[in-house]
Amino acid sequence: MSDDSSRTMDSFGVIFDVDGVLVDSYQLHFDSWRVSAKRRGWEMTEEMFSSTFGQTSQTVIRKCWSDANVTEQEMSEFDDEKEELYRQMILESFPEMRGAKQLICQLHDAGIPMAVGSSGPRPNIMTALQFVDPNGHIRAVVSREDIQRSKPDPQVFQIAAQRLELPQPQCVVLEDAPVGVAAAHAAGSQCVGVLSTGRTREELSNAELLVNDLSELDVEKLQSLVSC
Repeated sequence: MSDDSSRTMDSFGVIFDVDGVLVDSYQLHFDSWRVSAKRRGWEMTEEMFSSTFGQTSQTVIRKCWSDANVTEQEMSEFDDEKEELYRQMILESFPEMRGAKQLICQLHDAGIPMAVGSSGPRPNIMTALQFVDPNGHIRAVVSREDIQRSKPDPQVFQIAAQRLELPQPQCVVLEDAPVGVAAAHAAGSQCVGVLSTGRTREELSNAELLVNDLSELDVEKLQSLVSC
């Protein structure tokens, strides 16, 4: 690769959300929420789940069971139990998003720096990455432990761009949730909407590009979205 080509490739980066982008995790997250809630005598309907998918667990608990007077300790225990159950489920049968591993390898080979920007807990992210990025090509990981404000606030993507040492407009975000698309735009990035399980074109219509899965993407398509 020539010096000019290298400078072009290094001029942008890619930030992946995890759930619904690298992992087709909709059903397993729903199942783990449903089981964990039932143990407490509560109900998690698919409507409740769909409207909060992509947000932090504590945000979900506050929104879905606001009248239950859940203490901070109870919320933390519920959160930990639900996420541990989810990790057990994905280890038993990992639902990789089609094309995820191939796209990560292609971007790495082209010299494109990559990060993860997710509202999920770090153990969930690292569990997923051992399947889709076993060689550690993704340079930076930003999880809910790194942020104070969840999507649609742009903080998670702002931190990811900082860790890639790139200006925000030079980062393309891959997201599957409306709050994620809003967060990407609030950060100043272009966004690819991934139509994973439970998502519709209408929900993600604000994204610059819509794809069914990551097999529809390549370096050129992502680079074309960057404002130079």
